[in-house]
Amino acid sequence: MKRKLDDLLERLGNARDLGALSAAVFHLRDCYDVEHLVYHSVRSGGEQWGALTYDPAWVAAYTENNFQTIDPVVLSCFNRFTPVDWKRLDWSSRPARALLGEALANGVGNQGVSLPIRGPSGQFALFTVNHRIGDDSWARFTRTHMQELLLAAHYVNERALALDGDSPAPHQALSPRETDALTLLAAGNSRAKAAERLKISEHTLRVYIESARFKLGAMNTTHAVANALSRGLICL
Repeated sequence: MKRKLDDLLERLGNARDLGALSAAVFHLRDCYDVEHLVYHSVRSGGEQWGALTYDPAWVAAYTENNFQTIDPVVLSCFNRFTPVDWKRLDWSSRPARALLGEALANGVGNQGVSLPIRGPSGQFALFTVNHRIGDDSWARFTRTHMQELLLAAHYVNERALALDGDSPAPHQALSPRETDALTLLAAGNSRAKAAERLKISEHTLRVYIESARFKLGAMNTTHAVANALSRGLICL
């Protein structure tokens, strides 16, 4: 995990335009050896940008047919903050089944997980990992890699915003305890283990985490860790 995320951070740091960021997304897809990886951002004013490894013909067909208006993945992600596993969605309607059939025929894998991201000023983005694999193997993949994929999603989103001239607002400085708490979580420790190592209660740890999250303008703990790592506030 650490090697892949370190490599991603280096590539994102070296990305000086959206083309280089797109190349980093293709590289990340290859690192995880999955069928496709997609980042798609929509600003509050409607401006859109994406870095995606789908066949361009499928992207054009999806856009021209306004499939986003019937896509169960998009509709579900608009109403959630947590990862959306495609197999857990309702594909029973005729339009949804037709969309799924078209997607599979155009090289989209049978498994997918999409991570909703909400940024500043109403920005919304999706980070999707798609693969062609059996259910059991997919369950193992998501169980093993979900935490790092969440971090990667927020890294990519923050870099895209920065390159597009919408960098995160200046943050308040983290306290030493807030820094310690996020560092331990970033290193893969559970909250219980982090509290034990800091010799504090889990309730006190939660206070530090929530304070850090507020200072970083993060939607959740994972976003706070990603923000702190990408801004160099904590190191692994």
